Amino acid sequence: MNAVLEAKLNRIPAGPGVYLYKDRANQTVYVGKAKSLRNRVRTYFQLSRDLDQRKDQMMDAIEDVEFIMTDTEGEALALENNLIKQYKPKYNVLLRDDKTYPYIKLTVNEPFPRAVITRRVRKDGALYFGPFFPAGLARKSLKLIERYFLIRNCNIQIDGKRPRPCLQYYIHRCVGPCVEGNTTYEQYQEAMKDVRLFLEGRNNDLIKRLRAKMEEASANQEFELAAHYRDAVDTMEALAERQKMAVLGYDDIDIFGYHQEENMVSVSIFHMRGGRVVDKKELFWEDQENFDAGEFFQSVLKQYYVDAPFIAIEIHVPVDFEDRVLLEEWLSQRRGRKVEIRTPQRGAKREMMDLVNRNARLSFLQRFRAAMPSPAMISKDVEEVLDLEKPPRRIECFDISNLQGSDVVASMVVWEDGRMKKSDYRRFIIRSLSGLPDDFQSMREVVTRRYKRIQDEGLSMPDLVLIDGGVGQLHAAQSALDGLNIVDQSLASIAKKEEIIYIAGREDEPVILERRSPVLRLIQQIRDESHRFAITFHRQRRGRRILTSELCDVEGIGLKTTQKLLTHFGSVAKIKEATVEDLQSVVNRP
Repeated sequence: MNAVLEAKLNRIPAGPGVYLYKDRANQTVYVGKAKSLRNRVRTYFQLSRDLDQRKDQMMDAIEDVEFIMTDTEGEALALENNLIKQYKPKYNVLLRDDKTYPYIKLTVNEPFPRAVITRRVRKDGALYFGPFFPAGLARKSLKLIERYFLIRNCNIQIDGKRPRPCLQYYIHRCVGPCVEGNTTYEQYQEAMKDVRLFLEGRNNDLIKRLRAKMEEASANQEFELAAHYRDAVDTMEALAERQKMAVLGYDDIDIFGYHQEENMVSVSIFHMRGGRVVDKKELFWEDQENFDAGEFFQSVLKQYYVDAPFIAIEIHVPVDFEDRVLLEEWLSQRRGRKVEIRTPQRGAKREMMDLVNRNARLSFLQRFRAAMPSPAMISKDVEEVLDLEKPPRRIECFDISNLQGSDVVASMVVWEDGRMKKSDYRRFIIRSLSGLPDDFQSMREVVTRRYKRIQDEGLSMPDLVLIDGGVGQLHAAQSALDGLNIVDQSLASIAKKEEIIYIAGREDEPVILERRSPVLRLIQQIRDESHRFAITFHRQRRGRRILTSELCDVEGIGLKTTQKLLTHFGSVAKIKEATVEDLQSVVNRP
């Protein structure tokens, strides 16, 4: 940690606000909000904190931090959303734009609004409905609007001075507001109310209005107009019947479901209006390492609704999360009435949630699994890519973890028969260093210790030894194997950042795979698990040493007394809060 960053951390404000982590290129890599900036940010920099792989990589990249104070946590939430959209930080969960699917736009900021299809949602005062999935549904909906509600779709200036209407008027697809006398502002706005009910999925309310208009036209002996409304009612009733999937009451509900495997996530969203599913949306991510469902949905909901043209009064999510109440308050302010975020546990709403989750799983299979080979196939691919003698059944991967040479540890994780085998994981404390950090010597030591034991116990060598590192670490592992007279052992390494694979004996011919390659995905997965296992062990040891050294610095307290106190109280903070009598009782124990 550099001196400037350390100084800033000592002056963190205590109130609510937003924090921005920056890398050495001064790029914002993460934006977060906190009720207490001081408490939240300090937790990231505590060495004993068990961060996931993604957050750990982020902390390694941080060179600076900025703070923006706000008056309330709600203001911090809104500011966090704006900054995430502005900077698109690498380590935030980013909501992908839905540029594939269209919306129907109502230009309600115009005297005679238009209904048009668009693929971009703008803050222009218009109302947007969608996105429509599949895309053809938007075109079908627009045709129904033109046929039954006669709303214009042209972009001409409406001043009533045109001498004659266009073709749409003569084929009964528009009331022709461009020509004076064809319609009035009030009549047009009534039609717009029907359009909004239709697009919001409020078919029951719409059918009631259309029936009333049909009866009024019939009473006035306007039989052609009455027939028009009759056909509209029949179409809306048929459409409502086809849309019906599950009746959960008559409220507007958005239901989120998901499916996740490794670092890939699919999310399905069902939009229910008046108890019927009127729209479905799908989102996908391929970068969610060490996935945390609560943190994920907290980020997704904030970004999903920040610019949403319509907010349902109930939002169902599969997991609860930390900022649920705060997010409810923010959404309620935007909607203008109370919005609730729920996690259904039983009944019809739980069944609907399960249905959305199943849809998310199906979407996942269609998007990802179709391109994912079976364990046997990927083993065969690894054999070909790394030029092995046979498809690997077992891979052992090593990683070194240290901070400026202190508390140096190593990890070994195992992939066997298509999955990680945690029961065979091993941790090592490096003992051969003389003070200065030396990743190469550390790698030589751990590889020697591991395979010396394999030799002593008469066990089989793995099909592939994988090293987290570049050519230097690869050569260190090879020298360890040579020292044990182990020959013809398949050995490779994967370099960080560049994601280049080096093969022992062919270091001048590195293997560079496409980002979506199943072989690269597998090797990254194994490497990342080894790094996670090593860094967790390193933090545990370093945290214990720091606590122990802090107590040992107190005059009269040695290692044995320190261990007694920490065992009983659990932390230095609790020891500081203890009374003299409590301390004496613990220290005087045999």
